[in-house]
Amino acid sequence: MTEDQQPDQANSAASGPDIPPDHLAINPRSPHYGGELLTRGIGINFRGDRKHNIEEYCVSEGWVKVQAGKTMDRKGNPLLIKLNGDVEAWFEDLGDDAPKISKSA
Repeated sequence: MTEDQQPDQANSAASGPDIPPDHLAINPRSPHYGGELLTRGIGINFRGDRKHNIEEYCVSEGWVKVQAGKTMDRKGNPLLIKLNGDVEAWFEDLGDDAPKISKSA
């Protein structure tokens, strides 16, 4: 049984920790909040351009949420707008050759 478990653990260690989740948010109140994953640094390409102002993303659905200027909602949170397009994510701490998650067409 230990021989069967070792390959599974190796596969999960090789693909799981090196690829960011499909849906991630930086707001702690969101159910998709990343917590410790955010400390690693997440790189985002949106529509082919590198973006640094992404508040939340979903690779499989192809959207990102960004702040709408300095506008606030009625609870004092930044107002977010949802933009559709190709999204690609990776961990920045792995360098330039990091494995990326993107929607396969």
